[in-house]
Amino acid sequence: MEINTDILIIGAGGAGMYAALAGAREGASVLLIDKNMVGRGGATVMAQMTVAVAIGHQEPDNWEMHFSDTVKSGHGICNEELTKLLCVNGPERIMEMDSWKVGWAQKDGTILQVSAPGHSRKRCVYVDFLNTGPALASTLRKQVKREEKIRTISNLVITDILVDEGRAVGAIGMNIVTAKPVALSCKAVILTTGGLSKLYTRNSGSANMGGDGYALALRAGAELTDMEFVQFFPIAHLAPRLVGMDPIMWDPFRYKLGGRLLNGDFEEFVDRYGSKDQGIYRVPRDLASYAILKEVEAGRGSTHGGAYLDFQHVSEAELRNAFGPVIDRLLANGIDLTQMPIEVAPMAHYQMGGVRIKKSMQTCIDGLYAAGEVAGGVNGANRLSGNAITEALVFGELAGRLGARKILGKAIQNSAQHFTNLATVHMEKLKSLTSRSQSRGTPTVSAIQQRLKQIMNEHVGPLRNATGLKTALETIQELRQEVLPKLSLSKLHPFNMDIQDWLELRNMLATAEMVAQSALLRNESRGAHQREDFPAQDPKWEKNQVVSLERNKLTIRSEPVVRLTT
Repeated sequence: MEINTDILIIGAGGAGMYAALAGAREGASVLLIDKNMVGRGGATVMAQMTVAVAIGHQEPDNWEMHFSDTVKSGHGICNEELTKLLCVNGPERIMEMDSWKVGWAQKDGTILQVSAPGHSRKRCVYVDFLNTGPALASTLRKQVKREEKIRTISNLVITDILVDEGRAVGAIGMNIVTAKPVALSCKAVILTTGGLSKLYTRNSGSANMGGDGYALALRAGAELTDMEFVQFFPIAHLAPRLVGMDPIMWDPFRYKLGGRLLNGDFEEFVDRYGSKDQGIYRVPRDLASYAILKEVEAGRGSTHGGAYLDFQHVSEAELRNAFGPVIDRLLANGIDLTQMPIEVAPMAHYQMGGVRIKKSMQTCIDGLYAAGEVAGGVNGANRLSGNAITEALVFGELAGRLGARKILGKAIQNSAQHFTNLATVHMEKLKSLTSRSQSRGTPTVSAIQQRLKQIMNEHVGPLRNATGLKTALETIQELRQEVLPKLSLSKLHPFNMDIQDWLELRNMLATAEMVAQSALLRNESRGAHQREDFPAQDPKWEKNQVVSLERNKLTIRSEPVVRLTT
């Protein structure tokens, strides 16, 4: 089966839907696909909290202040041209969402804004503290449905991007519903596939965040940047058992109500690690994660190996005013915040690194773009709270608009014969995979996925050292080169999740190797990358690491950070 379009967008979360809308508004035909349900997968729909944007409705603010805070949080390695785009274009995207009736919280005709860790102003807008992401996703889905130039396909797994003479010309995928290969011909490809949190046992992402976009880009010949910088959400729920609620819900309530982080001796401890927290409760995520893990390492952790988050000093009236009906949902889980602390610990949450892009959102491959979490550079070594959705909306819109203008502004002729030849080779590879039979005694794909996640959790987590990273790399390379090709698969049939899991594992292993190798080479501690054998931040490492694939071998080089020119 072959499908033709002007723009192919892989991944239908916030960045993908915004890219589709922007491309269609320019007059391009757009095909928006997702390996799950369009508009209902990825990270945006799961994001509960706030969106950072310098609209200045609550106190004076401007893009320069937002830029300064973002660069500071990025510990000197943000691509400042991209960071400026985020901060300058953020207000327009948020106000456009407002015109689409997303439902930003308002008072007296102005959009409410609140403080968040790392921000010097009340900058973060929200719908409400638990439904901002779902409201954004719902609003974008409605806009996509109204646009005649956008077609959508769910349950389509992309296996490879097709590149002909240095230009992206399409992709090959498999329809999970029919179990049949699909060839997609286009003039531009936009990657909006999200992050890699599924690489870790404890993670806050959806089940489809396995690093697909990073691996697809690498195999297509694109470069990636700063893959060592994986952000861990510091106060993700650990205990007691929490059912039907997001494990990362605690952040806004902590800084809104002054939730105290306590160690196993019930002492506040974050101030010991280089940042003021007591009485402020807005320490950046990288430092909070580090502080919790160092207390656990010192034997001062909570019962289940984390820290206590305590609201017992806050009255029930204040709790109910802040949490609303969440208080009753917590009580149904056996959690009474007036009587007990809860336990929290870091959880894999966001990838600061990713596909290397220019200001046009294009990669080094002509016609291949990236936006959202899959793209790297804007956040440097640590992302500020609230910048993720802003990044998805801003760069999604830019990728769709600029990509469409480029392909519509000049004649681009895809060679039908070249495309057919490329597609045939890849489709035969996919068919050979789906013809493999299951045999006894070999491990299952899901078992290897779990093994990989345990390796990443143990050796490539928030605290790292050379010994652990080398162990992880050796195991990852063995799994990718020797185990993966021999894994047994069930026979081809509709909704064959075994095949999808194998394809996802292939991408997970490629992405894991990029993260571990980059982390091993960066001999310092900076932001979310903390090396116990190199505990200091080293000025000599104020540079980006660029990952590429050369002769089927992963290579990494260092390059100067992109600064704003005055």
